[in-house]
Amino acid sequence: MSDDNLRSDENGGNEREHTQETAVLPTVHTVRGEANPPIFNLPAGVLVALALICGIYALQALVFSSDVNEWITFQFAFVPLRYVYPLGEQGLAWLWSPVTYSLLHGSFQHLAFNSLWLAAFGTPVCRRIGEVRFVFFWIVSAVAAAVLHAAVNWGEPSVMVGASGVISALMGAACRFAFGGRLRTGRGSVGREPPLLSIPAALSDRTVLIFILVWFLGNLAIAVGLPLMGPDAGAIAWDAHIGGFLMGFVGFRLFDRRAP
Repeated sequence: MSDDNLRSDENGGNEREHTQETAVLPTVHTVRGEANPPIFNLPAGVLVALALICGIYALQALVFSSDVNEWITFQFAFVPLRYVYPLGEQGLAWLWSPVTYSLLHGSFQHLAFNSLWLAAFGTPVCRRIGEVRFVFFWIVSAVAAAVLHAAVNWGEPSVMVGASGVISALMGAACRFAFGGRLRTGRGSVGREPPLLSIPAALSDRTVLIFILVWFLGNLAIAVGLPLMGPDAGAIAWDAHIGGFLMGFVGFRLFDRRAP
């Protein structure tokens, strides 16, 4: 997941810098009891999320004028600079933008990449916790990603958009139950989800541990400036990814309806 700073020349060549999230993600195994689950049998919560982010992007790309898109960015993207000024002296964008930024995307490539990994990681999580909890998980994950991004970039005029903070949280949640087989041997039964692993148990699973290490190394490489997403990818909000991942990994028990 990556937050790529896109530079766009709009309204006479004015450059704006948009921070996008994009995911650096591995494969996740869907944990259902059926022998051959359908690949595209996505739960309703994931389908609605995909329809929402794709619909918003389509409207911005094909229907809205540049002035309307500028207004949307100002009102709904996440900007750390907002929080330097007294909240009572500005509008309410500071209140909803820590969530709404996750529904905006800066390019078709950004949208397609995040949509792919949302389908992959959102599916097992949504099936496990249900649609209502999935919505709350999305909101809390987006806020967690935005909080860490703001802490690292306090007072910066950067503009962050993208769902990859949420996708990072879905990845962290999946580490607790959706992949890594050694600890699940003999514990689940056909037609049932595997149990939620404790944090120490998840970290002792070799598959989970290797995935986490690779994921964090990738984001740390991005943090020191290595162009893992290509020379034109721009700056990536690695801090938002980490904020989302930690929320999903550590806090998933709060959303898991199967947790004791």
